[in-house]
Amino acid sequence: MANKSLGTRQKLVFRLDPAQTKPRNPIALAAKRSGAGSHQKSVSSIRQRQKLVLKKIPEKGDPD
Repeated sequence: MANKSLGTRQKLVFRLDPAQTKPRNPIALAAKRSGAGSHQKSVSSIRQRQKLVLKKIPEKGDPD
């Protein structure tokens, strides 16, 4: 006769506490806190955005 209790019992799950997780990079945290990174959009991205906005403006001769 097969052992039926093995299929229905609660499975063993290993859980890590937040304190046991991998430590974060302290250099990246310091750089993020100081405001490092890109501060303004590039000229090409500004130009592309302006072209997109210009296409969305309806013309005066347009019946819509």
